Amino acid sequence: MVEVGRKYVFDFDSTLTRVEALDVLAEMILEGKSNKDEVVSEIQKITNLGIDGDISFTESLERRIKLLNAHKDDLEGLVTELRQKISKSIESNKEFFQNYADDIYVISCGFKEFIDPIVKEYNIPSERVYANTFKFDADGNIVGFDETNVLSAHNGKIECLKNLDLDGEVQVIGDGYSDYVMREAGIADKFFAYTENVHREKAANNADHVAPNMDEFLFVNDLPRNISYPKNRIKILLLENVHPAAFENLSEDGFSVELIKHSLPEEELIEKIKGVHVLGIRSKTQVTEKVLDAADKLLAVGAFCIGTTQIDLDSCKKKGVVVFNAPYSNTRSVVELAIGQIIMLKRRIFTRSTEIHNGQWNKTATNSTEVRGKNLGIIGYGNIGKQLSVLAEAMGMRVYYYDVGDQLALGNAVKCNTLEDLLNVSDIVSLHIDDNKANKNFIGEREINQMKDGAILVNLSRGFVIDIPALALALKNGKLGGAAIDVYPEEPRANGEFFTELQGLENVILTPHIGGSTEEAQRDIADFVPNKIMDYINSGNTVDAVNFPNIRLPKQNKSHRFLHIHKNVPGIMAKINEVLANYEMNISGQYLSTDNEVGYVITDLDKEYNKDVIKALRKIENTIKFRVLY
Repeated sequence: MVEVGRKYVFDFDSTLTRVEALDVLAEMILEGKSNKDEVVSEIQKITNLGIDGDISFTESLERRIKLLNAHKDDLEGLVTELRQKISKSIESNKEFFQNYADDIYVISCGFKEFIDPIVKEYNIPSERVYANTFKFDADGNIVGFDETNVLSAHNGKIECLKNLDLDGEVQVIGDGYSDYVMREAGIADKFFAYTENVHREKAANNADHVAPNMDEFLFVNDLPRNISYPKNRIKILLLENVHPAAFENLSEDGFSVELIKHSLPEEELIEKIKGVHVLGIRSKTQVTEKVLDAADKLLAVGAFCIGTTQIDLDSCKKKGVVVFNAPYSNTRSVVELAIGQIIMLKRRIFTRSTEIHNGQWNKTATNSTEVRGKNLGIIGYGNIGKQLSVLAEAMGMRVYYYDVGDQLALGNAVKCNTLEDLLNVSDIVSLHIDDNKANKNFIGEREINQMKDGAILVNLSRGFVIDIPALALALKNGKLGGAAIDVYPEEPRANGEFFTELQGLENVILTPHIGGSTEEAQRDIADFVPNKIMDYINSGNTVDAVNFPNIRLPKQNKSHRFLHIHKNVPGIMAKINEVLANYEMNISGQYLSTDNEVGYVITDLDKEYNKDVIKALRKIENTIKFRVLY
């Protein structure tokens, strides 16, 4: 139970609800009227002036009611609308209001006619709701308010709380300066500026504590709550100018997100990562062992791309850091670029275009061919390779593929048993292999010599898989008829000067690692990776993790969830369950997945727990990480 005598005084508008009720009422009444936007805007302006204390509340109320021109019958619809606009974290912590209703009061400058039916559903009775009341004429029109009510006057909340004469510590939770004045007057002990719905500088600057949500308020007071650790305390660092939608998705879910447009070198990242729970990167940032050693709170890394060689996956695993990437989101973008480059190279479009730019007209069909009927060799028949296979075949190309794994052919594609077989038969070779270090110089002088004379080479996979000097030589001596290169062995951290010995060569398309850089792909990645991160942070799911045992968990319902990451050694499960048994914990569900190095156990418990059990679980030998989710 809570400290004896503690009382909680809540504001209603923009605190318990996401909106200002009179603004919503105005929107409803004026629906379809030509002056709606003008009147609603004026009402909102007057509302904010009153909340911030720039005009007296009495004046604010009088002016708004006059503009509203509302009727008693409109209030029923308003209540229905407000039920749909309860603050997200208030709604998720409904149990707190129901269990602590005796200590909760609502003091609002709004009106009991619409506040009472809303808070009644949260077990707060009408006698602990202090608010204004409307005046109606004989026809039911709202014509004013009870002017004898202290809450209709300027600083009426001070007088109201003073009259209540509450015992013990009094905490006020609200969004406006009119809530803070109760603390300023000395009749409240603490003021929490509630910023989930609106951030008012005047209130926040004078608050004892800023509460971005109800979870933070409950956490600070060590009260029962829906989640064990407020999301606003979970820090996420996004580097390399990831799509703004990633920032929006994570921020909207309640996390504290910082966005930096460029990558950070190791020394800077070592300093920056301290206190960070989730790191989001693209391909340039190197997450090394030194970086991970400095990452004192890191739970997960999100790679907003396909490749993960920039991340020390083994060190991440040993430290219990889960890594997610985006293996599918930019597939279509890469394939479309490959198709486009193949056509451009076979038609020698860049050569003709450069001639025109230089003022030369050279209409010719020499060395310009269709792609229809040509042999396309795909090295790496994964997600991208297969989609390229389908589109190329639809254009009339004959498709051959080579993969070290056993991949099922799509359409009429023909599997080659050796790389040499594929190189011998292909008019165009397109590389789509992974970032395994063993693939360095996968295509070198020997492999180029096995290709057809005049063949085309396309690489949108990894920069290190082609021996660039060997490729340059083959292009210069005419062994190859052209190339399209999007990735390079060494790439700059930021946009600027760049050099490759392929520059200036005829029928060579050079692009700056933009295979997956389309608005659609980046938006898809900005949805996919954050969703995986949020799913792990919020529920413990590790589906599609690159370096970690995968567990798909059922939705948790009114139980506590313990997440235990440990070295995969015999006896850990027995020790976990022994601790739970010693503390008489009833297990409602338990899930385990392991690989050769680590084990991941999720335990759902259906009763309140002694906090000593957490200490005991953390002390189990070979524990890597432990956290309580709910």
